[in-house]
Amino acid sequence: MLASLVLTFHISSCASQVKEGTAVDTLEKAVNTQPVFLTPSTTFPQIHTNLNGMVREFVRTMYQDTKGIYWFGTNGNGIIRYDGDTLERVIIEKIPEWLAIRNIIEDKAGNIWFGTSSGLVKYDGEKYHVYSTEAGLQDEEIWSVTIDSKGLIWVGSVGGASHFDGKKFTPFLLPNTRVEGAEPMLSINSVGGFVEDNDGNMWIGNDGNGIFKYKNGKFTHLTKKNGLTDNNAGVGLKDSKGKLWISSFNGGVSKYDGTTFINFTKDGIIEGSECGGFCEDNNGNIWFTAENLGVYKYDGTKFTLYTTKDGLTANLVLSIMEDNKGQLWFGTWQGLCIFDGEKFVNAKDREPWTK
Repeated sequence: MLASLVLTFHISSCASQVKEGTAVDTLEKAVNTQPVFLTPSTTFPQIHTNLNGMVREFVRTMYQDTKGIYWFGTNGNGIIRYDGDTLERVIIEKIPEWLAIRNIIEDKAGNIWFGTSSGLVKYDGEKYHVYSTEAGLQDEEIWSVTIDSKGLIWVGSVGGASHFDGKKFTPFLLPNTRVEGAEPMLSINSVGGFVEDNDGNMWIGNDGNGIFKYKNGKFTHLTKKNGLTDNNAGVGLKDSKGKLWISSFNGGVSKYDGTTFINFTKDGIIEGSECGGFCEDNNGNIWFTAENLGVYKYDGTKFTLYTTKDGLTANLVLSIMEDNKGQLWFGTWQGLCIFDGEKFVNAKDREPWTK
């Protein structure tokens, strides 16, 4: 499995006016660790909608902002946006067109932030501002971005973590403690995710080195020796009850209730060693992906597995999002589909603009 492709676990700035439109089918530049796309054909044929042909491989992250605009982050085709009238691919000057987008979030001011393979991008409603290592980032290969309860932006990259207060980046150094025989997917310095719990602790996924819990200058190192099922792990979700859901590459899914870890996969309740892509819907159901198996839904009592037999596009799913209509979107390796509360359908059957 191409683990680096499915990893979901985040002074001068370059501000440039956006150019938008449909991309040409010519590769101008390979994007860091991303595969080279020379033709529209892919390893995984898109049997469902691919956003009017603009997605060649898959959608790895999705977000609908407070204005109702849909944002799709692709594996190598950059940012695709639908504003209610136009479906278009966003092209930003001075960075490669063939971007991988790993994270999309929105701050309280309505700015949209993108963690990409070529830096941190901010959209203020008019322009796209690109922040690189020149602005203080540890690395431009970004895998995670989050905003804490104080408004501080946390950025995780292959080179480590940074804080961003809106003006400058400050390196955030993790302790040097290492698990024995660590096997990072990208780099032992890589930070792949942040989640703040209800007590103000920031949980930080460190590639192959477990999870660090941080608050007020104090770190706690969590590994397989003290609760995790896998050292390649991160917090995928804090649910509405304040519980933390732990994703991993080799240990399945766990939940932390504030005191103990409940290891659903280890205890044989669910299947799948590589899990992630968490989403809580408006009814409190927890959805997550299990590689090659499909998608699980947890209703607070039981787990239900959905597969291609139930209409899911493919059993390889990377991203899940609920829109303001209550529809759940699934970004799979073979196109987008939607769960309307009763069944899975091709996205274009529910939203014709995605065709």
